[in-house]
Amino acid sequence: MKPLAILRTTLTTAALLAAALPAHAVGRLADIQVVDRDSGETLTVYRHQGEHWVAGRPGARYAVSVRNATAGRVLGVVSVDGVNVISGETAAWQQTGYVLSPWQQHAITGWRKSDAEVAAFHFTASSASYAERTGRPAHVGVIGVAVFREKPLPPPPPAVLPWPSQCEPGAAESRSSAPSSAADTTAEAQANNGAPRERAESLAARRMAPAAPMPAPRLGTGHGEREASHISHTTFERRSERPDELVRIRYDSRENLIAMGIIPTQAVPLRPNPFPAGVQPGYAPDPR
Repeated sequence: MKPLAILRTTLTTAALLAAALPAHAVGRLADIQVVDRDSGETLTVYRHQGEHWVAGRPGARYAVSVRNATAGRVLGVVSVDGVNVISGETAAWQQTGYVLSPWQQHAITGWRKSDAEVAAFHFTASSASYAERTGRPAHVGVIGVAVFREKPLPPPPPAVLPWPSQCEPGAAESRSSAPSSAADTTAEAQANNGAPRERAESLAARRMAPAAPMPAPRLGTGHGEREASHISHTTFERRSERPDELVRIRYDSRENLIAMGIIPTQAVPLRPNPFPAGVQPGYAPDPR
């Protein structure tokens, strides 16, 4: 029974430790990761006061990896520093994005320049970021992915009855109930679209307010060298005008994240050793 008790304790401890470790992906419908392309490392995601953070390495090229975690197609509208990575517009949910098949993964490596090329993402000082160089510095330091499910195909039409439908008892009830259902759907869509945009923008502005001075310049994303990256075009009808999931990951240098208390310092207090001299064979010598 004792070995069993020890095993249970070990498993429980391991589970608690695993739950406390930082994650490498964020998202439910899509797994979002940030990958340092020069080192091959998937950046650790730190959770701090409801935000997700990664530590970028100045000068390193990186990719935003998006994996569809569902059995249906999804659309990911991706922004970096508040800029749509495909069109270069100031980012909004309604814009173009990447369509992923079920379980498909795609690494977005840069600002799209054509169907065959991108300008590589790389971590750089915020003053040299693409967003700031194009006059949009307010949201430097954030990666966003708005995930949309695809609208399902309409159901097949009902079978044609061999006699006139108006003679069928209850047909009038069926016809009268259909417009009611459609009206409910339209009202729901209008309610979703009628959410006060000003309130959402105000909240976003407060969340993205500049932080306190950092020991190093804030990081942004630069407009790097051209690289091959081929895509094709498709059609996609969104199930809703609002994202089914919105993933947000903020980034800065490791030094700045440590200064903000997001990454704990690695210093561990030295514990006194009751046997500091180690193993010394022999016997106690006579005093001098």
